[in-house]
Amino acid sequence: MGILNHVCIGMNDRERSVRFYDAVMEPLGVRNLGDFVQGVAYGRKVPELLVLSPLDGNAATSSNGATFGFKAPDRASVDAFHAAGLLAGGSDAGKPGPRQAMPNAYGAYLFDPDGNKICAYCFKPET
Repeated sequence: MGILNHVCIGMNDRERSVRFYDAVMEPLGVRNLGDFVQGVAYGRKVPELLVLSPLDGNAATSSNGATFGFKAPDRASVDAFHAAGLLAGGSDAGKPGPRQAMPNAYGAYLFDPDGNKICAYCFKPET
């Protein structure tokens, strides 16, 4: 069991953000669960990732130093996450490949259209 209930990421353009997150979450087995407050909820069964317009009405800004990491079932899903994100308007923040964080770590990093840094990781050995 994870330690987090959910994560919120700010957005400024709903259509652009939904297109991006629909694309990058699909390879990870996460789906768009529909509207949630001022945005959209993503998860496998319950909302775990909330992509929202800030409730205070100000523009969404990225947090310097913050990264939101998502579990990938395998290395191919990490690759697909990265490729889908680039095609959906994100930018590269670290190509898919082995990482020195832990044994068997394989990850990829993206910036979403609003500058939020996200990544996907798999910790299974290469097969």
